[in-house]
Parts: sequence; structure tokens; C-alpha cells
Amino acid sequence: MTMAIERHLATCHACGLLQRLPAGPGHPRAACPRCGADVHARKTNSLQRTWALVVASVLLFLPANLLPIMEVTTLGTPQADTIMSGVVHLLEHGSWPLALVVFFASVVVPLFKILALLLLLITVQRQSAWRPVERTRLYRLTELLGRWSMVDIFVVTVLAALVQAGALAEVRAQAGAVFFGAVVVVTMIAAESFDPRLIWDRLGKETPRHE
Repeated sequence: MTMAIERHLATCHACGLLQRLPAGPGHPRAACPRCGADVHARKTNSLQRTWALVVASVLLFLPANLLPIMEVTTLGTPQADTIMSGVVHLLEHGSWPLALVVFFASVVVPLFKILALLLLLITVQRQSAWRPVERTRLYRLTELLGRWSMVDIFVVTVLAALVQAGALAEVRAQAGAVFFGAVVVVTMIAAESFDPRLIWDRLGKETPRHE
């Protein structure tokens, strides 16, 4: 099986045009003749940039879950909630559908993205030929789920804007919301930095060619 990169071919990420890249060492690039976007045989320093972003997201994930994400003041009595304490609070008041949405969007999805990216990085760096189709699907799922983690930030923003009743009730965003928003943004950028074509490079090297 001949890889496209060996024939100096690449697809434009913007318009999908398959085109020939200039021959040369490293990862050559060119401007797409149809839309003008940069076309790369492989994203430059994809693994290094993705590793840096994933490590940053892990460091941000801890304060995002340990620090309060919002503070609710009712009749002058403040109560600060982390993500998990907010989920427990919703469960105690019978709002289990909303509690499940917050738990999955704010805990499960970010953790899944981090673990999925770690798996992809480790297998590519070890030049593994293990289940390339499934790993490619995992990457697509990671890209798809990225934006849904912002549900919790959206809820806090709406509550902070709407619940402003002076001494009766007030909602304020706390430091945890900043860290959580940073986790979401950093993992989204990390997914964009990763080049899924690297998954298939090892397979191309190991597959006998039939000319």
C-alpha cells in the first residue's frame, strides 16, 4: 500500500481538494490553488504541541474541579459549590436529569477527552499499528464532543446574569469556572493540533507494497 505522503499528495483541510505538494525533506507545505489555505503533508510539530496542551489541560483540570465554580447567596447566606457539590445539590433536590447533564458535560466529557488524547499520543509516539480505524474514530469523537463541555459555563453565566435580586438572591461565578473554561478551550485546541494522519503512517510502513 502506497501512502499519499510518499506520492507527495495531500488534501486541503479547508476545501478538500487533493493536490500534489512540492518534493522535499520534512513535511512540505503549499498554498491550495482553489481556496488559498495552507496545505501540509503533516501538521508541523503536531505531537509536541498536542503533548504540551494536554499536560496543560491536566494541570487546569484539578483546580477546575476542586475550586468553587459559583457562589449562591440566599437571604445573605453565601454557599459556594464545586462542580461535584453542585451535582450532589441537584440530586438532593430531585433534579436528577439536570444533575446527569452537568456531571457528564462537566466531568465525564473533559476527562474522556484528556484520556483519549493521551491514548492517541502514546500510541502514535510508540509507532503502534494497533486498531487504526478505531483510533481514528476515537479522534473524531473527541473533536465532536469538545464544544459540549461548555454547558456548565453556560449555566453559570445565565444564572449570574439572571439571578441578581439584591439581598434576596445572587449568583456569582468563582475561580473554578475560569479554570474549567480554560480546560475546555485547551482540550479543543489540543484536538485541533493533533494530526490523525500520523495514526496511519506506521501502518503504511509495515504493509508490503505491490507495484
